Amino acid sequence: MTAPAPLNKTIYTWNFKACAVIAGLAGLFLLWRFFFGIGSVSNMNDGYPWGIWIAYDVVVGTALACGGYAMALLVYVFNKGEYHPLVRPALMTSLFGYTLAGISVMIDLGRYWQAYNIFLPWHSNLHSVMFEVAVCIGTYVMVLWVEFAPTILEKYKAEQLRVRLNRVIFVFIALGILLPTMHQSSLGTMMLMAGYKLSPLWRTGFLPLLFLLTALLMGYAIVMVESFICQAWFKTPSEMPLLSKIAEFIPWLLGVYLLIRLESVNLAGNLALAFNGSLQGNMFLLENALLIAAFVILVQPKNRVRSKMLFLASSAIVLGAALYRIDTYIIGFDPGTGWRYFPSVPELVITLGVVATEGMAYMWVVNKLAVLPKAEHA
Repeated sequence: MTAPAPLNKTIYTWNFKACAVIAGLAGLFLLWRFFFGIGSVSNMNDGYPWGIWIAYDVVVGTALACGGYAMALLVYVFNKGEYHPLVRPALMTSLFGYTLAGISVMIDLGRYWQAYNIFLPWHSNLHSVMFEVAVCIGTYVMVLWVEFAPTILEKYKAEQLRVRLNRVIFVFIALGILLPTMHQSSLGTMMLMAGYKLSPLWRTGFLPLLFLLTALLMGYAIVMVESFICQAWFKTPSEMPLLSKIAEFIPWLLGVYLLIRLESVNLAGNLALAFNGSLQGNMFLLENALLIAAFVILVQPKNRVRSKMLFLASSAIVLGAALYRIDTYIIGFDPGTGWRYFPSVPELVITLGVVATEGMAYMWVVNKLAVLPKAEHA
């Protein structure tokens, strides 16, 4: 496969400028939020203390950023070295996703100026799952920057420093596999605390395992989606041979998830709730329909070598698993006593601004650093 190289294309295209406009609007709302308080821009309340910023930017965003974690498991744990060309772009996506997730947490915190207390041992609550998530994500952001550092050092010809870093990089790779395993499952554990406030369609003791499985599924799926988009947008070489091999074991992973997901609801006698016509029931059906459709596509070997079918299946996995996480944190959560929540316009704009910022960073980095395979000539 072609070695990675900077694309060296025009960065300030119309799509980059569109992202800049969205990010600029989000920046204005953020200034308003930090000057006048979180209540001035958000519809969050005492019943719903976290909203779209946590549900998407952190809970979904970190899972979308699990491409690096998923590929590291494949290459370094299962010793499948042939997938190594996919590691660098996956790692870069993870770096952006987790870094922006960490920043998004600061937006969501009421007393953000005291966030440093998380890392002070004398303030640590070792019995808190939220503490574990915060420390793991914060540490993993640092680990991702160290793992991506050789690509930056390669750009600036710091060869001696890159060689020294490569001698100890295995330590950070090991941490890069351990930390997401811990905090992705703990994101599910956090909703166990909701108890009866979480709908029976999502309330199960398997929440930690289901969240870990969706992180892996989204990690592999986003690697495929990203590859297809880069091939169409930047004219990079096709990676279908590697993507088809990844698609061989995704149905097994997806099958395990669907079995646990549906049977945990069915055995508890709550499956009928999915067909009562409520918003919760309809969202349950939608999230699982997307994942079942992806399973049906990928379980057929002929579809794993067809780029359009593979793109459809991977997109369905990303959407279905993302819906599962949003449903667990917002749609399936009901604090009772009449509380309601729907994100305000500023909340939505800030969320879109985070996505736009990641898009701009992606376009800039792939043009300046050796991340993607060398683009094909027209």
